[in-house]
Amino acid sequence: MASTWRTLTASLSTGALLLTVFGCSPVDSTSSSSAQPSTTSSPSATTTPEPEPSQTAEEQQSTADMIGQAPEGAQDNALTVLNTLAVKGRAPKTGYSRDQFGAAWADVDHNGCDTRNDILNRDLTDKTYKANTHDCVVASGVLQDPYTGTRIDFVRGQDTSTAVQIDHVVALSDAWQKGAQQLTEDERRNLANDPYNLLAVDGPSNQRKSDGDAATWLPANTGFRCEYVARQIGVKQKYRLWVTQAEHDAMANVLATCPAQTIPADGGVITPVQAEQQQAQTVEPQPTQEVPAPQPTQEPAPQPAQQDTNVYYKNCAAVRAAGKAPLYQGQPGYSSKLDRDGDGIACE
Repeated sequence: MASTWRTLTASLSTGALLLTVFGCSPVDSTSSSSAQPSTTSSPSATTTPEPEPSQTAEEQQSTADMIGQAPEGAQDNALTVLNTLAVKGRAPKTGYSRDQFGAAWADVDHNGCDTRNDILNRDLTDKTYKANTHDCVVASGVLQDPYTGTRIDFVRGQDTSTAVQIDHVVALSDAWQKGAQQLTEDERRNLANDPYNLLAVDGPSNQRKSDGDAATWLPANTGFRCEYVARQIGVKQKYRLWVTQAEHDAMANVLATCPAQTIPADGGVITPVQAEQQQAQTVEPQPTQEVPAPQPTQEPAPQPAQQDTNVYYKNCAAVRAAGKAPLYQGQPGYSSKLDRDGDGIACE
C-alpha cells in the first residue's frame, strides 16, 4: 500500500511538472510571437519607402512644369529638340550676301511658280491670279496674319504688294552666323526657299524683325509665339544650325508657357492662330473697308526714309552683292528700273 501511494505521489508530481512546463510554453511563445511583429513593424511604420519617392516625383514634375520642361517621353517636343541644339556664339558675318543662298525666290520645286508666289498661294485665302500665269502669280487674297493676329487684304501692285511680305522664320543672315557657312550651296539654296522656313506675314512686322532671332524679336501676337519659336527650332534642327545662349534662353522662356508644344510638321500648312479677343475685335471692321490695303503700306515708308536715301544700285547684281535683295519700294536703293514687274519688290 505504501509502495502504491509512493508510486501515485510520484506520478502526480511528474504530471504537475509537465503541466508547469507545457503550461508556460504557450505563454512564452505567444509573448515572443507578439514581440517579433512589434520589432518588425516598427521599422516599416517609420521608413515608409513607397510614399516618399512618389511624393518627391510629383513635386519634381510640378517644378518641371513650372519652368517649362518637356514632358517625359515626348517626341518632337519643342523644348526637347531645343536642348539638342548646339549653343555657341555668333560667327562673324564676314562674307555674307543674299547670293550665298542662291537666286531670290528660285523655283526649287520646278512647279513653274517662284517661291514667293508658292507661299502666297499656300497662306492666303480667297485668292485671284494674274491672267495667263496658269494660276501661279497671286493677284489678290486675304491673309490672316500670324504675327499680328489681324486680317490683311493683299492686292498685288507697286504701291500695295509690300503689305504682305514673305518672312524667313530663321533669317538668312542669322543662319549665316550660326552654321550656314558650313552648308553646301544647294543646302543654303534649299534653306532660303524651304516652305518650312517661310511665312506670308504683315510687311511692317517683317521689316521690324529684320534678321533678329528670338532673343531680339518675337511676334506681337502672343498666341503665335509658341508655334513661331517651335518652327525656328525645327528649322535649326533640320539644317544643323546652332543657337546663342541668349537665343536659347529666350526660346525656353516662351516654351515655359506651353511645355507640350511640338515642332510643326515639316512642310505643313500654317493654321493661322487668332489673336486675343480684343485684337480680333479690332480687326473685324477692317474687312468692311473696300480698300484697306493701301493704308498699311504707307506705314513702313517712314522707317527706311530715316536711312541713307542716296543709296544707288546700278543693277540687281549690285543689290545682291550688297546683301540687300529683295528691295521693297520705299527702301534705300529701290528704283522702278530694278522692279521689272512693277509689283513694288525689286530684284526678287
